[in-house]
Amino acid sequence: MKLYDMKMAPNPRRVRMFLAEKGLDIPMEQVDIQAGENLKPDYLAINPRGVVPTLVLDDGTVLDESIAICRYVEELHPEPNLFGKTPLERAQVESWQRRMEFEGMFNIAAAFRNTMPAYANRGSPGAGPATPQIPAMAERGLMMTRHWMNGLEARLSASPFIAGDRFTVADITAFICVDFAKWVGVRADDSHPSLKAWYQGIKARPSAAA
Repeated sequence: MKLYDMKMAPNPRRVRMFLAEKGLDIPMEQVDIQAGENLKPDYLAINPRGVVPTLVLDDGTVLDESIAICRYVEELHPEPNLFGKTPLERAQVESWQRRMEFEGMFNIAAAFRNTMPAYANRGSPGAGPATPQIPAMAERGLMMTRHWMNGLEARLSASPFIAGDRFTVADITAFICVDFAKWVGVRADDSHPSLKAWYQGIKARPSAAA
């Protein structure tokens, strides 16, 4: 297997953290999205969508969605379990995982891609048509990111982890989103004591440095 990665991007980091939690080390190659390497013919020949992360299996099969990659790894290496053990826990993890993506990642990415100069005509990820930035989408993304962070505070004041009483992939997604939010100027503050305590706990895990 080989993982096409970008150190600074949140979705590849999610896969790296997941692999680290599993104790796995696989070959990786860096793809600089900001410089447009993901849109070059050599990379598009590997993944026509032009996105990262991309996992290429030994038989040439390509997986290019971070959670799909994590699910594949979970099937191969089921312990430590990160997607839920019982039917109810799996449903709860899935629900919170999707909320972290749709309420967190989606809105942070909207603010990021619609403000950063390097993405002036790349408001949408990957190799699609040119998409000019829309300032109103950035404004809405910032508003919803702050709302999401307040929701995290409420959740973590009642639960030690995002999806329940133990660490799961939902915590990985939430953690990388909290860090990603710093790129658009949104940070946990004194009104988020439970979120800040949870964040420091996740940051102390070895996988956070992956």
